This record gives sequence, C-alpha cells and structure tokens, in this order.
Amino acid sequence: MVFARRPRAPLPLWLLSGWLRAWRGLCAPAMAPPRCFALELTDCTLAHFALGAEGSDACPDPRLSELLGPPGRSYSLCVPMAAGDDCGARVHAARVHQSLQHQLRRGPFQRCQLHRLLCYCPGGQAEGVQHGFLLRDPSEGQDTRRALLELLSRCQEAARPHLGEFEADSQGVLWQRAWVLQESRQLQVGCARVLPIPEPPLHPAVPHLLSSAVFRDLDTARAVLETCTSIPEAKAVLDLVDQCPRQVQKGKFPVIVIEGLDATGKTTVTHAVSESLQAVLLYSPPSCIGQWRKIFDDQPTIIKRAFYSLGNYIVASEIAKESTKSPVIVDRFWHSTATYGIATELSGGLQHLPPAHHPVYQWPGDLLKPDLVLLLTVSPEERAQRLRDRGLEQTREEAELEANSVFRQKVEASYRRMENPRCLEVDASPSREEVLQTVLRLIRATFNDS
Repeated sequence: MVFARRPRAPLPLWLLSGWLRAWRGLCAPAMAPPRCFALELTDCTLAHFALGAEGSDACPDPRLSELLGPPGRSYSLCVPMAAGDDCGARVHAARVHQSLQHQLRRGPFQRCQLHRLLCYCPGGQAEGVQHGFLLRDPSEGQDTRRALLELLSRCQEAARPHLGEFEADSQGVLWQRAWVLQESRQLQVGCARVLPIPEPPLHPAVPHLLSSAVFRDLDTARAVLETCTSIPEAKAVLDLVDQCPRQVQKGKFPVIVIEGLDATGKTTVTHAVSESLQAVLLYSPPSCIGQWRKIFDDQPTIIKRAFYSLGNYIVASEIAKESTKSPVIVDRFWHSTATYGIATELSGGLQHLPPAHHPVYQWPGDLLKPDLVLLLTVSPEERAQRLRDRGLEQTREEAELEANSVFRQKVEASYRRMENPRCLEVDASPSREEVLQTVLRLIRATFNDS
C-alpha cells in the first residue's frame, strides 16, 4: 500500500466512521477511545489535541498547524501499555520508550525534530497513559517514512509503537492517519481529524507519578526492581534491602539532611558540618550500592528512581543505628530522589508541576524522617562557573541541569514544595566559612528551640 500524499478535501463521515471502527478494533484496548494528546513545544508549553470526525467549530491552534502541517511531515509514535497497567507492563513500556528515543536520534532521523508526546484518557485517570514522540521531518523525505516502518518492523508486535502520520487537506484542516504493520505490510486502520482541546487542570502524567517516578513506600519501589531480572545488580540491591529492618526508628541524636543541585557546595558543607558537630556523615545512595549508580542511571526513569528510592531505605537503617550514638549528617536523601523524578517525568515547564500540597511532595510514611533538611542554593551563573572550575566528568543529570534551564527550575521548584519535612533554604553563594556559619546557626536554632 502506498501512502497518500495529502487529502484534497474533508473525507465523508461514513468513510471516516468505517475507518475509525476498524482502527478501534485493531488497536483496542491500548488505544481505545477516547484519547487525548499532550505535545511539548519548543518553548516548553503543551498543546493538547484529540482525534475525531466531528469538531468543525473547534478553535484552531496555530501551534499545532505549525508542527503538524506543511511544509514538512510529522509522525506520532506512542508506546502501548499492556492491559492492567501493572508494574511489569510499566517497566516494559519504559524500556521500549527509551529504546525508541535512542533510535529516533540516529541515522535518517538526525535531521528531524523530536518532541515529547503523551497519549492519555481525559478526566485525569492514571490508566492508559502512553509516552511517545512526535517526529517532525522538515524535508518531508520518503526515506524517513521508510525508516520508521523498518524500525517498527523490528519491534515485538505486542510492544510495537502506534504510528500516526499527520496531513493537512486543501482547507488546511489537520488529519491523522493511523498505520499498523501486518505480515510486513503497512495497513491504514484509521483517519481522524485533529481537534484542539483545552489544557486539563493537571498535567495528565501527574496521576501516574506515584507509580512511575516518586514511590510512596518501599514495596512499590521494590516491585519495580523485581521485574528487572536482566540486571544482575537489581537482585543485589534487593538482597541488601531484605537485610534491613522495616520501619526503623531514629535515635536520640539529631539527623540533618543537606540537599542541593550539583555544584552548590554540598560536599564541602557536609564535611565541615560533620566535623564541627562530631557527627557521622552518610550518603544516599549508600556506598554499598553507590558503585552501581552508572548502571541504573542508564536505565529508564522508573527503574532509576526505584534504585535511588531503595537506596534511601538502606541508608535509613544506617541512620537509625548511628543516630543512637551521635548526630548524623546525610548528603542527599528522599527529597533528591523525588524532585529529579518529578522534573524528568513531567513534560512542559514550571506551570505543569503538581500544585503545592500535592501528595507527591509528602514524605513516605514508612521511611525514617530527618529532623532538619537544608537546601543549598546558588545563582545559575555561579553554579555553572563552579561546574566549569571542577573540570570533572558530568553525570547525565548534571549536564541537563547546566544545559536545560527549565529542567533546573523544575527541580528547584519541586524542592521548595516539599513538605513534612520541608526544605529550609540556605544561600550558598558567600564564602565557605560564611555558609558553614549560617548552616551551624540554623542547626543550633532548630535544636535549641525543640
């Protein structure tokens, strides 16, 4: 079958309804209607649209026309979710999504623009959220389409991303053609109009956060790594977690966590404070699993955040033991795990973060809680200069913090919305000695008042 170039006029409704029935039958339940889409634009805003045969009164969105219409050609690819949306299905879909992202940045796709795309159900339900991409080919090259079909043919049928191709008719109305592969043949199974819709009150991925990036308890994080049998280190992490007692209690000495972005002075401050207070200095993730950070940093967000979450529970058992003998200083803890997970998983800018007091900002009920959390901050310019002065190899998150100001702002805003305990902010721009004295004054004031 050959791809049609572009509809010359709106298609009759009887033909559309027939195509839509075929599409729904072939793609259910993963793409069962109604479905909506959130497309991340270059300015980190989101454009929302749905697919249907009606909607002639819908207000056009010039942003959609610019990305989905001519000149050029755009394609959508969304990773299907298995029925039930269980933990194993989420992990598998995340791996397919990551593999797809890597492949869409290579070969003939390098000249194309890649945008984050989310397919979701209206009304805020967590079920059926599908992550994907919009691929924008500015040259409308035939080899892009062929490369996409070849890419899809290599995917397992059950995990094969859904492919949509956008076109505009002679009146400029946008349509999406849906394609599937059957026995190495491309088959059109739907054609529907692109209908702009209002932005929902909450980012559509927010209901999904507590099962994909910010885990509310040990068992939820543990269930993720239990599905990762292909990673030998996952079993080792689980074995270490099993050796830790559940629901550990803090000792009589204070526990102070120091948080902050990279290059805000955490290492210097934590060492200086631990020496001043004769406190034990601990790290999250702890040294027993820290050697595997690179392995898990290369995994999809859901696996990576499960690793760091379980690391928090391992270090919590160390905190419980050490805080019976002396004060404890912790270099990062749960707040870091949560803020980076939120900023990574949610597309768009600051305005799309969960609102203040949302459950995603609340400390897990089964994790040992510190007495005080200090957040070190410096200006973006100062932090960038410190990173350059360090001259060390950057982690992927460090590189994104430096290159992507919106990502950095989302991390910082999430830190400031954390509750129970909240983060007490400290300006780390002055000299090391001044910052240390400020931190010590806050610590003494906190524990003298308690």
